[in-house]
Amino acid sequence: MPGTNLTRDEAATRASLLDVTSYTVDLDLTTATRSDQDTFVSVTTLEFTCREPGASTFADLVAPTVREITLNGRSLDPATAYADSRIALDDLEATNTLVVTADCAYSNTGEGLHRFVDPVDDRVYLYSQFEVPDARRVFTTFEQPDLKAVFTFNVTAPSHWVVVSNAATPEPTELDGGVSVWNFPATKRMSAYITAIVAGEYHGEFDTYEGKFGTIPLGHYCRQSLKEHMDTAELVKLTKQSFEFFEEQFDYPYPFGKYDQLYVPEYNAGAMENAGCVTLRDEYLPRSRQPRSFFEFRTSVITHEMAHMWFGDLVTMKWWDDLWLNESFAEWACYWCEANATDFTDAWTGFANARKQTGYRADQLPSTHPIAADNVDLHAVEVNFDMITYAKGASVLKQLVAWVGLDPFLEGLRAYFKEWEYGNPEFKDLLATLEKSSGRELEGWAQEWLQTAGVNTLAPSFELDDDGSYRSFSVAQSAHPDWPTLRRHRLGIGLYDTVADDNGHERLVRRDYLEIDVEGESTDVPQLVGVKQPALLLLNDEDHAYAKIRLDERSLATAISALSTFDDSLPRALVWGATWDMTRDGEMRTRDWVDLVLANIGQESDAWAVTRIPATTALAVNFYSDPTNRDDLRATWEAGLRELLVAAEPGSDHQLTFARSYAGAARSDAALDDLIHLLDGSFTLDGLAVDQDMRWTLITALARAGRFGDAEIDAELEVDKTISGKELAAAARVAQPTASAKEAGWNAILDPATPNETSREIAMSIFRFGQEDVLAPYLDKFLEASETLVDTLGFHKASVVLELGFPKALGSEATLARIDEWLADSDAPKQAKRYVGEARAEIARALAAQAYDRG
Repeated sequence: MPGTNLTRDEAATRASLLDVTSYTVDLDLTTATRSDQDTFVSVTTLEFTCREPGASTFADLVAPTVREITLNGRSLDPATAYADSRIALDDLEATNTLVVTADCAYSNTGEGLHRFVDPVDDRVYLYSQFEVPDARRVFTTFEQPDLKAVFTFNVTAPSHWVVVSNAATPEPTELDGGVSVWNFPATKRMSAYITAIVAGEYHGEFDTYEGKFGTIPLGHYCRQSLKEHMDTAELVKLTKQSFEFFEEQFDYPYPFGKYDQLYVPEYNAGAMENAGCVTLRDEYLPRSRQPRSFFEFRTSVITHEMAHMWFGDLVTMKWWDDLWLNESFAEWACYWCEANATDFTDAWTGFANARKQTGYRADQLPSTHPIAADNVDLHAVEVNFDMITYAKGASVLKQLVAWVGLDPFLEGLRAYFKEWEYGNPEFKDLLATLEKSSGRELEGWAQEWLQTAGVNTLAPSFELDDDGSYRSFSVAQSAHPDWPTLRRHRLGIGLYDTVADDNGHERLVRRDYLEIDVEGESTDVPQLVGVKQPALLLLNDEDHAYAKIRLDERSLATAISALSTFDDSLPRALVWGATWDMTRDGEMRTRDWVDLVLANIGQESDAWAVTRIPATTALAVNFYSDPTNRDDLRATWEAGLRELLVAAEPGSDHQLTFARSYAGAARSDAALDDLIHLLDGSFTLDGLAVDQDMRWTLITALARAGRFGDAEIDAELEVDKTISGKELAAAARVAQPTASAKEAGWNAILDPATPNETSREIAMSIFRFGQEDVLAPYLDKFLEASETLVDTLGFHKASVVLELGFPKALGSEATLARIDEWLADSDAPKQAKRYVGEARAEIARALAAQAYDRG
């Protein structure tokens, strides 16, 4: 039985048979304001042609009730025609009209049409999320990207609502009883998964962009309770900067007329590239102070979704095998745009310090897969939609740009947009265009980079003459035995010396730089023979390559003593990444990593390094350190963070990050007293605002330590009755080191009625290091629940619990043995086994790091 799955072969068969002309979708959303109504009426009129009259196919729909089905005037009985989320269509004609009336369900999972009631003012908000296969939860579709069509939406809703879709918002027509209908004009030709409906009492603000190809109306929307936090002027500036950059670089007009960006609640993803109707997490409109890295990331999300308007929406993959290309391109393009068109000119440093690290981590898990995954069906797409798709894919495209050159890359891209506008090409079509523009052979490159998994390690190998110059020099390449591919890399090599500046302070300054092509196990670098050995030699300088790098002994010593003295943030990011890799790989002691961080993070200039590195260090302290020395290391980390906090510049990102990190690290009575005194105002730091989100950070830390309980959490929730307050209160409650708190949190995770964002906050907070005594029962509870989570919670909510909610604090050899037993015997879905296998790998890595730290 297919259920909600769809195979690639089925999609190909249907595409060979049909062309879709148009959809007309009539939605009655007036029931959304009634708490006793869980469904809305959806009427779809679908016009399509068939190349083989008399043939059969099916349409897709996920609905509690199907009322009527009419095909070419013939009434089909829903009881027999609708099964397994499919409507059987037999005896097709050359030209066909399908009309389906159904009751579709509002969602609380962020899939289909999500309904949210704001606890601040009881206003109702709806938004759609259709990628990958969820348009069928709102209207009848042919749910595959290569059956494009034009869409006409007619939406009936309360008259005081705002309704936004892909096409320009029309003036509504008033009906009886305070209800109106919005008859949207037809869209451009597009795939069903990038259509959108957003409706409710949204607040809107408007502007226009005047560009080289004409005028684009701009809209920004959010909930009424967030409008004071919508920094519209900054959002408009970023939008205009991005439009100007992409229209110039792509040399193709923006295709979809107007551009609305809507900040919506309880959103699963960061954002979604619905054509002309982009939806984004409303957490991107912060109510409390955030560091620069927050706004840098928000900018990357805004530019990522805009890049999709051309790559993904105008030109769309044929099937989800090329989903990686869709996302990888937008990910590469967003940092390219940020670095060249916005105030975040060091965006590639942030990419190296943060996003790229998620790709390296994913690529070293047992679940790693080729970037171009073999997505045989929708279930495979869902499982393979991960940081290999985004972070590694973007890193590899960055390598491709270095390999062929930016100008030839853009020349090929411009030709590609013009040739395939509104079409559905495959990756081979882009590759052929790039080969033509660059003159580079790329099929072999694509094979080794896109069809294989795993990350290579590059290390310097050399001999020195008596005078300290290189007698020989080569780059050694290795790979994990499970993923043994050795690849071609475009590699920068930087030589850095310690030089005194005008004030007598020593700085690490680049003396020389060269680029080479690395291939095979060893690549000679004759250009370095006879060159004096630098204080620090940095492979992958400029960060073109996707590879782990190693530092030679002298370079590592220089890095440890002088990391903060680099003049440029990007080589510093590469050294941070190399030493973190060594710590994770059990080649550098965790205590040495902590010393490196405490000695250098206070002088770090990159926003992402400042916020990200303390978080990874907290993981190292609690998970990678020798358990026999862990309490001492925790004390060192706690004391070091307090020193950094007190010394930080007032009002700086350093101060904000160190305050949050100190709260997370606080275990001693003195540190916990500090947190209480920060809350009550008896301990103050110039420039540090103890705003609402900071209060929840402190309260959660005190709850984790057992110093605060439900009474203090309830009191704070009385002050902060927003949805954010409810979610953060739930996280604080389950952080308490009591069996009852864990049981209540676990039951909430397993309850399908728990809203998706609340479930996420609980999953991230419930199982904490240092609470192992009350967590002991939850290894078996987790494994047992994994058998059915996908069925009871749905794919997305189950994924969150499976990935974030594993009790890794129980990591031990006994835990590994229990997991191995479960993996061997369980009939759990592939998705569940994947996440449990990942948790096992993380625990095994931690145990190896602990053993090295012990030595």
